[in-house]
Amino acid sequence: MANVAARVSASAAASRSNPAVRLSPTLAGLAILAVLCLLVALPIGFVVLQAVFPDLAHGSFAHPFGAFGQTLARSDTLPLLGNTVRFGATVALACSLIGIPLGAIRGLFKLPCARMWDLLFLAPFLIPPYLAALGWMLLLQPHGYLEQFCGVNLGHFLFSFQGVVLAMTLNVFPVVYFAVSRALAATGSRLGDVARVFGAGPWRSFVRVSLPLILPSIAASLLLAFTMSIEEFGIPAALGSRAGVNLMVTSIEERFSDWPIDLPGASVLSLLLSLLALAAFVLQRKVLAGRNFETQTGKPSATTPRELGGWRWPVLATFACVAFAATLAPLFAIVATAFSRTLSDGFSVGNMTLAHFKALSSGSEGASALGTSLALAAGTALLTGVLGFLSAWYVVKTRLRGRTVLDALTLLPHALPGIVVGVGLILAWNQPFWPVTPYNTWGILLLSYSCLLLPYPIRYTSAALRQIGSGLEAAARVHGASAGRVLVRIVMPMVAPALVSSMLIVFAIASRELVTSLLLAPSGVQTVSIYIWQQFEQGSIGDGMAMGAVTILISGALLGLGARWASRFDRAL
Repeated sequence: MANVAARVSASAAASRSNPAVRLSPTLAGLAILAVLCLLVALPIGFVVLQAVFPDLAHGSFAHPFGAFGQTLARSDTLPLLGNTVRFGATVALACSLIGIPLGAIRGLFKLPCARMWDLLFLAPFLIPPYLAALGWMLLLQPHGYLEQFCGVNLGHFLFSFQGVVLAMTLNVFPVVYFAVSRALAATGSRLGDVARVFGAGPWRSFVRVSLPLILPSIAASLLLAFTMSIEEFGIPAALGSRAGVNLMVTSIEERFSDWPIDLPGASVLSLLLSLLALAAFVLQRKVLAGRNFETQTGKPSATTPRELGGWRWPVLATFACVAFAATLAPLFAIVATAFSRTLSDGFSVGNMTLAHFKALSSGSEGASALGTSLALAAGTALLTGVLGFLSAWYVVKTRLRGRTVLDALTLLPHALPGIVVGVGLILAWNQPFWPVTPYNTWGILLLSYSCLLLPYPIRYTSAALRQIGSGLEAAARVHGASAGRVLVRIVMPMVAPALVSSMLIVFAIASRELVTSLLLAPSGVQTVSIYIWQQFEQGSIGDGMAMGAVTILISGALLGLGARWASRFDRAL
């Protein structure tokens, strides 16, 4: 506290000695709103305009809504919409069948090696979905690693609707697992024990007492699983084409990539996909309406997890099978291929080599792609960190007009599929009336990454700001410090751990982003994701998997640093 008091006094003195340090909250809010409109609202607005006015690219506003009729009348549009909804719902159901039971066991029982299982279930977030899909192909396809070890292959299953669903489920089920386990760990089992004392059986006490308490967490996580599955491009693009699974996200990309280019149709499908994601949020609110539960138990008390007893080994076997399928199997395929000289010679010691990693050495195509991705990721982390901090401060710490609009703009990227952001940026910045445009430069990639990942710094910083009282800021203002000086010298140091943690997460995700990179990357510019994708298509699978292994290592290190910063912040509170 003495350090904080000294900082208050220093801030006030510095402000008095430097009257140029001033910040008008109103002007700051207008500037933040302008940047957010440019970053978020502009691409969305052009998607809507292109969908409504099909001849917008030619400077004409004729035939409004004509593209809707043409697109919906096509024989493949309704099946695309139905397949997308069915795919998302099936993945959400599969995630519930895996995540809810495992999460309940983790939250209510004393699970051996619990932290290890958490780490293994967190690992799918480190593996980009498109890379995981390529790993599954190497593992299960004919002549893959499974056939080398066991003499059978599951290619017929992998390249089917059920196979694509399973691959997506293994990538996103952790959101349900962690939501359920943390919610049950927070509520504890004491209320369920009370129900047991009054005669309820184990199943009845869970259904009537514990389950209602965690219902909001389950609904929110299943919603997230649904939206993640309908928005994900990598797994449907890698597996769906060979499985005959056509979804809206891949169809939008095809309409931009294949000749003749269909801008109105792609815009209509983008709008429908965004509305589908928004409809999921509305459905969640209706499902949870009137189903809020509160506990009246006085002061919180620690609860002791129950012993598994005779279920110990079956539970451990189940956790091991899920961890192997979700994390260890695709990771093995990626790493093994990265170190294999050729795929045809199989997995053996004599076939091991470091040549694929040497292809990433300085001056190579791979090194250039890695450098481009790291530079873009650093720029994205810096831009979203600054904008996220200022936006969160304006929404949480001020009472000025425009906070609601600004908060809505910061929430909007949550419901925006990456493919829609890419389409919007193309439509917005590929217009002849702009005197200067970032289109066909690396700047368009920076805009796309920043739009998609802006919610991370905003949500992390908002949570930190809400835990900081207004007394310190008021004291500094009373002693003469300006709003800008208070923001820089008082508020920023206190939220720095949460902000830095979110920026590291942004860096890790931006360094491997796929779909907007494929849509927006200028000719001759490669990122990590494009390099991996192209190497796989060209048959240089080992080089691509070597880059994938390096990407996973970088993501793991950065996310570990982010978790460490977050834990330090929690302890400081």
